[in-house]
Amino acid sequence: MAEMEDTLARVPLFSGVKPKELKKLSKRMTERSFNEGDEVTREGESGIGFFVIEEGNATVSVHGDIVRTLGPGEHFGEVALIDSGPRSATIVAGTDLRCRGMSAWEFKPFVEEHPEVAWALLESLVGRLRAAESGG
Repeated sequence: MAEMEDTLARVPLFSGVKPKELKKLSKRMTERSFNEGDEVTREGESGIGFFVIEEGNATVSVHGDIVRTLGPGEHFGEVALIDSGPRSATIVAGTDLRCRGMSAWEFKPFVEEHPEVAWALLESLVGRLRAAESGG
């Protein structure tokens, strides 16, 4: 479980969240499996979940072009925890894939129960906004 907490600490959205809260968050995540070739997310469709890959790999494509491959310890969908807007990429399981994930409706009660997490999330989001506005 400590490995999952370390992984969560590397997610930009959770960068300001304390280890104690990351441990609580990791306990709320559930295991999800996808078969090789399964479409995990589709570009342009709404997103409802955040995933961390535990085993296997997945391809990420934007406008039909593969832009990268994700493997164990990598994540996707963290913005969907707050905004159920359209996915920016399609993710397809390149192999059988085992992930741990959480939906937005599971994440919101966690933040409400642990308000100290909300401030860290706000700081992280503001930092990302400032970086995007400055072109960095």
